[in-house]
Amino acid sequence: MPKTASSARLALAAAGVTVVLWASAFVSIRSAGAAYSPGALALGRLLAGVLVLGAVLLIRREGLPARGAWPGILVSGLLWFGAYMVVLNWGEREVDAGTAAMLVNVGPILIALLGARFLGERLPPRLLAGMAVSFAGAVAVGLSMSGEDGHASVLGVVLCLLAAVAYAGGVVAQKPALAHASPLQVTTFGCAIGAAACLPFAGQLVTEAARAPLSATANMVYLGVFPTALAFTTWAYALARTTAGRMGATTYAVPALVVLMAWALLGELPGALTLVGGVLCLAGVAVSRSRPRASAASRVEEAADAA
Repeated sequence: MPKTASSARLALAAAGVTVVLWASAFVSIRSAGAAYSPGALALGRLLAGVLVLGAVLLIRREGLPARGAWPGILVSGLLWFGAYMVVLNWGEREVDAGTAAMLVNVGPILIALLGARFLGERLPPRLLAGMAVSFAGAVAVGLSMSGEDGHASVLGVVLCLLAAVAYAGGVVAQKPALAHASPLQVTTFGCAIGAAACLPFAGQLVTEAARAPLSATANMVYLGVFPTALAFTTWAYALARTTAGRMGATTYAVPALVVLMAWALLGELPGALTLVGGVLCLAGVAVSRSRPRASAASRVEEAADAA
């Protein structure tokens, strides 16, 4: 029992590290995206991630994943590490940040549905209710971010929806792989496959790196080391210990954290609608991760077992 509780706390802490680092990525993407095209930015980020993950893998001597993990690693690498990053970078150039946030936040809902269909995961009422509350919060944050100058092309909307689908598909594919390989192995080789898929953008990366300001390149490296190498590993660690649906719902904390970080680091004072949306996002995550209180009969049985 203590070991299970300790494992649950570690998984929750790992999920917390992930959402904080993914939230911080929005500021870095804003800077790096001004100097790097979508494909080049994705490739540079993934190459930085592969270098860090590969070094850690060699130090830990974990070697290659078992054969059973490779289908999930391949699919998640192509969809999540490859397609998602390129398509999202491209989509955010075609729509405003608020619209992109709303569209991409369809992803956790798709994860829950795909997890139920392909992984046999349950959809408990608390998870569904929490996701509904969080999605409403994400919509509120998105609307407040769009403002009067918001813009959205049909292409941008389609790209952001494709990013959400790629994200969901990658997560659901990754879950079974974690039954056969460690989180570090799954993340390292998934990142390597994504980088390989983005190699056609190598020429753009070299050309743009030669003229990009140091701050943009530093932000691209930061994206590779922390929101990719570290955050995707802590994500995989947590995902191995819970359902894909609950992990997807946890990412609804990201919009709220982005609001707080923009306030603290960029001096962007959030409006009332933004604050309400952020609170709803966090409340929904809390509901989705809560568990029903044990009945009186269950508590008596647990006491009897302990005695």
